[in-house]
Amino acid sequence: MLVDGDVPAPEHDFGAAVAEVVRMIPPGHVMTYGDVAAALGSRASRAVGKVMAHEGADLPWWRVVRAGGHPPLHHEARALEHYRAEGTPLVQGTAAWRLDMRRARWSPSTDGDPTADADDPGFPRDPF
Repeated sequence: MLVDGDVPAPEHDFGAAVAEVVRMIPPGHVMTYGDVAAALGSRASRAVGKVMAHEGADLPWWRVVRAGGHPPLHHEARALEHYRAEGTPLVQGTAAWRLDMRRARWSPSTDGDPTADADDPGFPRDPF
């Protein structure tokens, strides 16, 4: 596709779009990989994970979590430090901790909307 007849239009950069969404997640809140994909109108949660694995070092990577409320795999201890510093809601189980997704989950569609239902993050609930 050409812009102004001569210059090619920039291709959609999925990685840049993922980074933009991740930077919007406020401290103390999280989104799942699927939530980030959904915010971009996609179902490509694995692609979001791939972007985070390769380009996430300069992003608040701990704010993108697995669907069950677990932090990024192999980064649990470092993520926990961030969660504690930011006051992210956690749930302590008998053997391990996880994020309290009901309270910590965030959606760009409800950000700053005082009429948004705090118990409805705007995404389908995880079945887990």
